[in-house]
Amino acid sequence: MLLSNLGLLINAMLVSTPPLLLAGLGSCFSERSGVINIGIEGMMTIGAFVGAVVAYYTHNGWIGFFAGGLAGAVLGLLHSGVCISLHADQTIAGTAINFIGPGLAVFLCSAIFDGSTDTPALDPTWKLPKLFAGLFPAGSFGYNVFASYVVAYISFVLVIVCWFIFFKTRFGMRLRAAGEHPEACETLGINVYKVRYICVITSGFLSGLAGAFVTLATVSQFRPSVIVGQGFIAIAAVIFGKFTPQGTFLGCVIFGFCNGVRSLIGSSNIISPNLLSMIPYFVTILTLIFFVGAGHVPAANGKIFVRNK
Repeated sequence: MLLSNLGLLINAMLVSTPPLLLAGLGSCFSERSGVINIGIEGMMTIGAFVGAVVAYYTHNGWIGFFAGGLAGAVLGLLHSGVCISLHADQTIAGTAINFIGPGLAVFLCSAIFDGSTDTPALDPTWKLPKLFAGLFPAGSFGYNVFASYVVAYISFVLVIVCWFIFFKTRFGMRLRAAGEHPEACETLGINVYKVRYICVITSGFLSGLAGAFVTLATVSQFRPSVIVGQGFIAIAAVIFGKFTPQGTFLGCVIFGFCNGVRSLIGSSNIISPNLLSMIPYFVTILTLIFFVGAGHVPAANGKIFVRNK
């Protein structure tokens, strides 16, 4: 019984962690380059919708997954254009993205599916594939632990890739410098605008992938409430992780564990599901209280930078 519950807990973590991790890594790119992106939630929502719709019509989860990423990248381009080129307030612009993403998704869903705000449920064969699914009997400990979605393993590998980009490449050095001293970067010939555009669009792309994972792996369809709160939890994980890929990974695993505990206890009907649903958000609040001042926030993060002509 204990082994079975442990397997279910790990399985819930492996389902809950990847979307938070993908969105969190995206947030790292934007924040470290000097652009605040609280529009992660909106980018995830539009990615969730586009991913579900494209997978529904193409019968291919991978196509839907990358289409969701591209949809998030479009909002990332919008956010970067407004904040970087037009010098708008980044917090207000991100808030606007959080309204545009869900609003556009619900509007398009109603237009495509005869007034319904939910997309049709996906056939299991149209969803993202699982790795090692055929090696273990369904419901066994091995199945729960190892037969996870391929994207879950990809998201874990991306942590190493992002760490390498941030700290072992020339672009990573420029990325971090743009978030600390953009004026000094310009004097050295680094195009701060270009670096920030790349980072914010990448942030949108990864957030779109995160949203698409939810509808193509977790719930099998888009609903208006499918993402609610996950974008902000991902941002909290980034703050907890001190704006680093490896720290963000640890934060996302902790939040994924909280979701796993919620799912495991919820199945026993011992505690009200309404109280259990508060666990991840309660942990988010505690994270913001105790860790928001502990990490090094990039010096130029959120500050308007005007390039010398």
